[in-house]
Amino acid sequence: MAIAKAERLMNLALCLLGTRRPLSKRELRGSIEAYLEAGSDDSFNRMFERDKDDLRELGLVIETVENLDGDTGYLARRDSNRLPPITLDAEEAAALGLAAKVWQQARLAGAASGALQKLRAAGMPEAEDAYEVHSALEPRIPVHEAAFEPLMLACRDRRPVTFDYRKANSAAPEQRQVEPWTLECWRGHWYLAGWDRGRGAERVFRLSRITGRVRSRAGAFTAEVPDVVTVRETVESWAGETATRTARIRLRAGAGYPLRSRAISVRERGDGWDELEIPYGHGLDAWLVEFGPDVVVEEPADLRADVVDRLRAVAKD
Repeated sequence: MAIAKAERLMNLALCLLGTRRPLSKRELRGSIEAYLEAGSDDSFNRMFERDKDDLRELGLVIETVENLDGDTGYLARRDSNRLPPITLDAEEAAALGLAAKVWQQARLAGAASGALQKLRAAGMPEAEDAYEVHSALEPRIPVHEAAFEPLMLACRDRRPVTFDYRKANSAAPEQRQVEPWTLECWRGHWYLAGWDRGRGAERVFRLSRITGRVRSRAGAFTAEVPDVVTVRETVESWAGETATRTARIRLRAGAGYPLRSRAISVRERGDGWDELEIPYGHGLDAWLVEFGPDVVVEEPADLRADVVDRLRAVAKD
């Protein structure tokens, strides 16, 4: 089935690229064997529309032209489907190759690889990849959440979505209706920024807390999408990055390196624990919960109580 579809798409692309005038559906159906075998007009129309959308998704620019008789025709002009001369030098080519490697663990790996192949076919120089042979480090953006791909597409297409979201201090998820703006990775976690219709305000959601399936909804956005969506700044403010207060915690020796990197001071206690002073702001309790039994909050008391409440909510689930 995959080979048959690939052959059908190739034939359709060749027909649209090889014509000097727009071709009607009737002419395309008579020129491509797979369309001739379609059982009915409805079956052919559905197949043709899917193929046309697939070719456009692959980057082919297909024009729709209406002639004087009102008939619709299709063609793909060569000048509209030709890349301009590629003038990348070896260093720029290496940077693109490195960027493509970032997505090797994600669903975008195929798209990144395909983009490089198109650029090389258009003349991009083959650069020696110094990262592949000589470096023990390779860039990665892990994407394990099932919600990533549908949310990425929803952000691209500006489609509202609904999903069940479980807050860190809640035992059960609740449904959220969101107009998605953008996705961003921060400290190894993916976040979605968008307009929460139920709250009537901008919200940031951590993808690992989305449960079940992300469902698309019809209709346009009701809130204006800002020119710049500051996902990282919003998450940082909720995680205490911009805090003016400090908290004192006990951290098990050899654990919690992200906390240590933010600590204002670290003191060894000699009992297998270290004492840290870290910035304290809204959302710090949710971050501390992630370290489980390796963290004990000493002060302030309200932060300690918030962490205990979150741990009890998780234990109930």
